[in-house]
Order: sequence, then C-alpha cells, then structure tokens
Amino acid sequence: MDSKSKENDESASVSNELIFQNQEKKKRAAELIIANKELAFQNEEKEKRAAELIIANKELAFQNEEKEKRAAELFIANKELIFQNEEKEKRAAELHIANEELAFQNEEKEKRAAELNIANKELAYQKDEKEKRAAELGIANEELAFQNEEKEKRAAELIVANYARSLIEASLDPLVTISADGKITDVNAASIKITGIPREKLIGTDFSNYFTEPKKAQEGYLQVFEKGYVSDYPLTIKHKDGNLTDVLYNASVYKDSKGNVLGVFAAARDVTEQKQASQYARSLIEANLDPLVTISADGKITDV
Repeated sequence: MDSKSKENDESASVSNELIFQNQEKKKRAAELIIANKELAFQNEEKEKRAAELIIANKELAFQNEEKEKRAAELFIANKELIFQNEEKEKRAAELHIANEELAFQNEEKEKRAAELNIANKELAYQKDEKEKRAAELGIANEELAFQNEEKEKRAAELIVANYARSLIEASLDPLVTISADGKITDVNAASIKITGIPREKLIGTDFSNYFTEPKKAQEGYLQVFEKGYVSDYPLTIKHKDGNLTDVLYNASVYKDSKGNVLGVFAAARDVTEQKQASQYARSLIEANLDPLVTISADGKITDV
C-alpha cells in the first residue's frame, strides 16, 4: 500500500510536473510565436529601415556629391571672392589715392579760384584805376588843351598888350586905365610926367585924387561906365609940385572876350596952350572997340 501509494504519488507528481512543463512549453511556444512575430515584424522593419537606409544612403551620397559640388563651387566662389576682395581692396586703395588726389586737386582748385578771385579783384581795381587815370588824363588833356589855348590867348594878348603898351608909352598924351571902383590900374610915361608921381604909387589909387575937381573927375569916369564913353571932358590935372595942366579927356570902356566891362581907358589931351591962346584971343576981342562976333559953320553965333 505504501509502495503503490508512493508510486501513485510519484506518478501524480510526475504528471503534474509534466503538465506544468507542457504548460510552460505552451507558454514558451506562445511566447516564441509572439517573439517570432515580433522578430518577423522587426525584420520587416529592419528591411524597411534597410531599404530606407539604402535610399537615405543614396540620398546622402547624392547630397554628398552635391555638397562636394557645392564645396567645389564654394571653393571657386571663395577664390573668386578673394580675388574680388583683393580687386576691391586695390580699387579701394586706388579710390583712396584718387580721393586724396581729388582732394588735393580740389584744394588746388580752391587756391586757384581764390587766387583767380584776388586776381580778378586786382584786375577790376586796376581797370577802375586805369579808367580813373584815363578819365583824369582826359580831364588833364582837356585842361592842358584849355591851358594851351589860354596860354596862346595870353601870348596873343601879351603880344597885343606889349604892342599896345609900346603905342601907349610912345603916346605924348597922358593915358590911364581905371577899374570899376575908380582905381588906377595902369598909366603911361606921359601920366607919370604930368603928375610927377611914379607908376607904382599911381597904380591902385583913386583916379579922381589927381585933379583940381575930384568930384567932377569921378562923375566923368562914372559917365563912361553908364554911357560907354565921354568926349572932350574938361579937367585940370595937378602936378605934385603944384603946376596945373588943363586937359580934355576922351574915354571909353574896354571889355574882355565875353563882352564883360573890365574898366575905362582914358586919354587926356593937353589944352593948356590952346586955352591960353583962346584967352589971349578973348582979351584981344574984348579990348577991341569994334563989334566982333564969331559964327559957327551953321550960322550960329558962338561968341561976341
């Protein structure tokens, strides 16, 4: 009983163990199936990944080729850029030099412009001065021409005056020129002789001072200024020693080239002897017992 039970127990135990193992195997089989499915799925995924990787590798290879092309192009572009930068630097250096040259030229132009402006101002000033000098020279030439004309006139007048003076000095009659205010401006030798006074003392003195009747002498030369002349105006000249000379004055105004009256020219004719003869004749007539009469050319009685 005990042996059989023991066998049964062992058999039952083995059966249980076997069942358990079968169950485990089933579990393992189920897990294996799942694992296989998972592995198959993973393999499929790996294949997909592999295919994608192939595609990616191709894409990467293409990209790498493109990158290499881009790198080559970039290298060329960099070289070109370096060359261009070098050229730009050269151009920049040349431009800097050109700018400095331009700045220098501009400074020179400004200097030249300033110098030109100064030169133009100087030229304008010189032109103004030349015009002034030309105007002054024109005025001076006109003045010189006028002065030459005046000199020629004065020379001609001097010749005439010298000739007139020679005639005046040669005259035996006292001759005198009188200003508008009655002052003696010139005399001849006969006037000096008849008054006994030197020329320099006569000139500038009153004409009427040398006559016995100063007022009458003044009235005489005033008549000349009013009428332009007087004829046979009787006056008596006083010599400084007291001698008297009866004269008849013929006088007229003299004028400048413009017709302005400058003064009076008066010539005195000594009638002392004529007057004395007339007085002597009168005394003879008055002493005669016979009636005597003088008659003019027109039959008028002039004296009895």
